[in-house]
Amino acid sequence: MENLISLVNKIQRACTALGDHGEATALPTLWDSLPAIAVVGGQSSGKSSVLESIVGKDFLPRGSGIVTRRPLVLQLHKTDEGGRDHAEFLHLPRKRFTDFGAVRKEIQDETDRETGRTKQISSVPIHLSIYSPNVVNLTLIDLPGLTKVAVEGQPDSIVQDIENMVRSYIEKPNCIILAITPANQDLATSDAIKISREVDPAGERTFGVLTKIDLMDKGTDAVEMLEGRAYRLKYPWIGVVNRSQADINKNVDMIAARRREREYFSNTPEYRHLAHRMGSEHLAKMLSKQLEAVIKSKIPGIQSLISKTIAELEAELSRLGKPVAADDGGKLYAIMEICRSFDQIFKEHLDGVRPGGDKIYNVFDNQLPAALKRLQFDKQLSMENIRKLITEADGYQPHLIAPEQGYRRLIESSLITIRGPAEAAVDAVHSLLKDLVHKAISETLDLKQYPGLRVEVGNAAVDSLERMREESKRATLQLVDMECGYLTVDYFRKLPHDVDKGGNPTHSIFDRYNDSYLRRIGTNVLSYVNMVCASLRHSIPKSIVYCQVREAKRGLLDHFFTELGKIEPRRLSSLLNEDPAIMERRSALAKRLELYRSAQAEIDAVAWSK
Repeated sequence: MENLISLVNKIQRACTALGDHGEATALPTLWDSLPAIAVVGGQSSGKSSVLESIVGKDFLPRGSGIVTRRPLVLQLHKTDEGGRDHAEFLHLPRKRFTDFGAVRKEIQDETDRETGRTKQISSVPIHLSIYSPNVVNLTLIDLPGLTKVAVEGQPDSIVQDIENMVRSYIEKPNCIILAITPANQDLATSDAIKISREVDPAGERTFGVLTKIDLMDKGTDAVEMLEGRAYRLKYPWIGVVNRSQADINKNVDMIAARRREREYFSNTPEYRHLAHRMGSEHLAKMLSKQLEAVIKSKIPGIQSLISKTIAELEAELSRLGKPVAADDGGKLYAIMEICRSFDQIFKEHLDGVRPGGDKIYNVFDNQLPAALKRLQFDKQLSMENIRKLITEADGYQPHLIAPEQGYRRLIESSLITIRGPAEAAVDAVHSLLKDLVHKAISETLDLKQYPGLRVEVGNAAVDSLERMREESKRATLQLVDMECGYLTVDYFRKLPHDVDKGGNPTHSIFDRYNDSYLRRIGTNVLSYVNMVCASLRHSIPKSIVYCQVREAKRGLLDHFFTELGKIEPRRLSSLLNEDPAIMERRSALAKRLELYRSAQAEIDAVAWSK
């Protein structure tokens, strides 16, 4: 039993040290799932005296009104005989208290640090561990006493605030409720019983404790309450007799107080038949036994929560990435691996594994053809322009059969306009590749870890794309220029001549400049230009893919890798400067994961040994 409860205490301490607990948090934590005992009662109900009797030490602040103003999580650890009693606070991890008067003062001081020297309350708990061979292994949570009115110096909401705080602890199904009620008070008005009944209507996890039995009016006794006839709980009521104020003033020790308590129940006729289950020693043993039973019953649920939380922690640690290597070689390797991950994600976008690459095909299949179709050759092939260019091309001697130079000038002036759509296609693909770079960066988890490296990789990738765009633009525009520089001969050989059409060669050459003749020239030129457009519609995408898409897939970061080997160690380290928040988060998660794995191993060992 002691091993099981000690294990839970150990896990609770570790949870507390890591901050893996909370007051009424929305999500379950390991702390929430571990059973504990909450001490509930009205102000001046004797809560502090009961706790001191269980511990066997005088260590809690005393006074009138509200004394407990913060939850006190008290963990008792049974040590081997001969060990010296001592206490440790979580907020003072390296300090050991052997003077329990100093423990009382530190509780007061730590309360004041959080709330100020006022009568305010705080839900932030104080964590205290007491080690002694004279205690049983327990975790007790001393909560502020319930009250009905606010006193001077307290806000009007304090009554509800205290009730909400108490409820946040005792409404947890793994919480054992220690309801403290003075015997000299009407049970129907007991604050502890009232709130316990609300969260535990069947009384299945509530222990009733009657205090101040020795202070009842003469002629009255608490037998009816102790026998469960006044208010029945699953577990028998336990009566305790605490030290009187005179005993406290005389520094009567706990051993003597416990002896007097045993004598009181044994020698008082009304309680003699109940003496075997009365007193603070019996209360401590019963609570320890019940805590063990609850822990055993909750082990499967605790194991399930631990396994689930371990998986979640491992997943989050994986998302945050590994910590930075210490040596330069390790750092360089880490950067290369991160860049390869980014490069792979970028390629997956292009290859269709991830979305985005299809937009490039849309440029070739829709945008480029639409832009070519929108080209207006009306200006180049207007009757006026055809007559002007052909006349200028003839010079001083009119053409004999066909106006070859005129054809060339008309075709060149039309084809040159294709440069616009070709250049636009290059720019459109460049813009899409940049978008894919930004997507790949945002999807590379390791780059989120290192803002400096993320910026460098992004800049290097965009610089490479710029170089590829320039090369692609040069090659693509060359395709257009090639069409302008060399016309397809077969096309012109197939053109009909005037003689073939029955023209009269004896007519004046200027008869050939009539509208019908010029219109036929315009038709021929337009037919040739359309043929060239159809050809470029297929060759321009090939040039763009070859110069931009293919090169981006093959070596987007080649230049960056080359420069990376020349970077001095200090700048190399700066690339792996992490966001401090991520470093802190990873460290906290790693510690929490270590805690949960240790807890899993130890709880599994206990579970198998049952």
